[in-house]
Order: sequence, then structure tokens, then C-alpha cells
Amino acid sequence: MTRNDLLLAIFVMAIWGFNFSMIKMGVTDVHPLLATAARFTLAVVPAIFFIRRPSVKWRYLMSYGVVFGVGIWGMASWSITAGLSSGMSSVLLSSNALISMAVGVFIHKEAASKRKVMGAVTALIALLVLVSATNGNVTVQGLLFIAIAAGSWTVMGMIVKGSKTTHAFAFNVWGMLFAPIPLVLFAISLYGADIVFDAVRVWDTKTTVAVLFQAYPTTLFGYWVWNRLLIRYPLSTTAPLTLLVPVFALVSGYLMYAERLSSPQVLACGMFLVGIGLIVKPAKEKWRTGPKVSVS
Repeated sequence: MTRNDLLLAIFVMAIWGFNFSMIKMGVTDVHPLLATAARFTLAVVPAIFFIRRPSVKWRYLMSYGVVFGVGIWGMASWSITAGLSSGMSSVLLSSNALISMAVGVFIHKEAASKRKVMGAVTALIALLVLVSATNGNVTVQGLLFIAIAAGSWTVMGMIVKGSKTTHAFAFNVWGMLFAPIPLVLFAISLYGADIVFDAVRVWDTKTTVAVLFQAYPTTLFGYWVWNRLLIRYPLSTTAPLTLLVPVFALVSGYLMYAERLSSPQVLACGMFLVGIGLIVKPAKEKWRTGPKVSVS
């Protein structure tokens, strides 16, 4: 990877990590389901008018929107208001790699290498320490929401794979079209229509800044850059970079909200990232030139 591309990739990982602190800012007063709906509304409009719809069936776009919007980011945002620190939410969301591995092994009967098994065991031990050594930054309800988010990430991957799309960025933008309405309807079904009026009433500048950050730098710019990097470099080069996201999330959570980890949690975070790294790093393969996906 060239120096400029590496710096750009690290910059995007920093944005994605800092995003968890911005989520916390945005859901302080407004319910996370509604704040997430606003995020995806802004990310879609007006971008969707300038990006051609990918040639996939509508059911894939619709299911992607619901899973990506409600299942992943709706639940991840809710986990923060339910008691998880923003940094811990980011770390635990990375457990989607463990869930994906389990689905592959137990459902699809895929073979797991010794390296992946070692990574899974390391990550699981680290997770137990992270949860048991809490200093108030982990709650049962928060764990439930982030577990749903991590599981939804695996489902999202299955949807994208099933669609056979070759236009990843366009698929992401058009799929997000189907995220806002389910998020709003879900919130109304739980709390009634008054929750929307309450959100409008308490909406302030901080909420606006947080939602704008999530919509544009995080979603549109971040995914655009990431898909361009996937075209230029093999997965074995790009995938490990995502482990920087929890690191930046923990740092930003400390700087913005004075979020702290207990000493055992600090060690467990390191163990967890090492374990996930062993899982996500693909086996060595020859780098074949030519694009893997298109960002158009």
C-alpha cells in the first residue's frame, strides 16, 4: 500500500472510531432509533440522485437497509444509551468476526484453520474479562443491543454476498434508502408517535452536528474511500486496518467523555484485538491485479 493510501486509510479508521463518540453526542437527548434514521436520511439524500442503482433485485436492497439501519446502527447506537461506553460499544461490535466464523463453521460446515481457532479462543477469553471486569462501562441491556448489532453484521454480509453485487458503494447508498422508515416505525411502535414530536422539541445543535458527522464523513466519505482501497489492494492488506477503529473509539471516548477502562479491561482489549486480527486476516494468496468491486 502506498504511503498516501495508507494515511488515507488510517484517516478513515480514525473517522469511524471517532464516530462512536459522535453517536453518543447525538443520542443524549434524541432516541437513538430516530437519530439513526436522520443519519441515513441525510446520507441518502441527495447522493442517491447522482448514483446509478446497482442491478440487483429490490429485495436485497430492502433487506440490506433494514439490517444495516435497524439491526446494526440502530442497535449499536441504542447500546450506548443503554449503558455501554462509546469505546466499549466499538470494541464489542468487532465481535461480529466471531459470529461470522461460528456461522461458517457450524452452519456452512467450513473448515477453520488453527490460526482462526486460536484467534477465536483468545477473543472469547478477552470478552469474558471485558464484561466481568467492568467499572460501570458495561450493562446487560447494552450487551444485548450490541450483540444484536454484531449478529446483524453477519446477516448483512450474507445479504451482500447473496446479491452478487459488483457495485459496493452504490449498493450501500441505495440500500440505505430503506433504513430510515423502519427505524422511525420501530420507535413509534415502542413509544408511540409522541416520541417523534419529543425528538423535534429537544433537537439541538449538538444533535445536528453529530448526525451530520455520521451521515457524511462516516458514511459517504468513509465507505467511498474504503471501497476504492478494496479495489486497489488485497483483503489481506485492508482488513487488518479495521482493527484501528476500536482503538480510535477508545481514545476519542476518553478525550471527549473521560471514559476509562479498568486495568484488566485494557489488557483484555489488547487480547481481543489480537484474537480478532487472527480471525480476519486472510490466508496468504497471490495478489491478482484487476478490480474486485466497483464504487460507481
